[in-house]
Amino acid sequence: MPNRDYRQERRSYEFAELKRSQLKDSPFEQFSLWMDAAITHIHNDPTAMSLSTVDANGQPHSRVVLLKEFDTRGLVFYTHYDSDKGSEMAANHRVAALFFWPEMERQIRVEGLVEKITAEESETYFHSRPRDSQLAAFISKQSSPVSSRDELELRLQAAQAAYSEQEVPHPPHWGGYRIVPQRFEFWQGRPSRLHDRFRYEKQDEHNWLISRLAP
Repeated sequence: MPNRDYRQERRSYEFAELKRSQLKDSPFEQFSLWMDAAITHIHNDPTAMSLSTVDANGQPHSRVVLLKEFDTRGLVFYTHYDSDKGSEMAANHRVAALFFWPEMERQIRVEGLVEKITAEESETYFHSRPRDSQLAAFISKQSSPVSSRDELELRLQAAQAAYSEQEVPHPPHWGGYRIVPQRFEFWQGRPSRLHDRFRYEKQDEHNWLISRLAP
């Protein structure tokens, strides 16, 4: 049986500090600042976020999706409506997202309610994607079992042939969701594990309560 000891796997966080005086009053402005910095410093997938949902049995599930849009309404990502996460979000609108940028020793946690964006918005984005990505979304029954990789390849080849000279139709089972935030947390790693953590909690439409949290 595997037996590994990872207790000595550690490093000191020295990249930056986070003071209350540095924070924007709006978590959306603060998020934008940190995301811009991540896009500048991180070469691979700075917009990747771990999305957590909960199923009917109370079991949490997490997976990585890509943030595609962000404004004061929330965070938008795209996926299959009939996937496991789609079914979970349909039953329970409460979700959490986590961005982790180890190169910058930073995390952002976002918690809130999820909602579908409009079909028109989803279709517009779908047709802006690379054609192969469109075809993959069209043929995939995400989260359902498949007999082999060959089955997926055959489905793709069939779709490539069927739509070789026409636009790939936007599948009704694929589209966007928006996380409407109720809480943000900004985490900056610090030496000796005395990290800087600040939480924004929504009070009303325009005001957020900012609190420093113990590490």
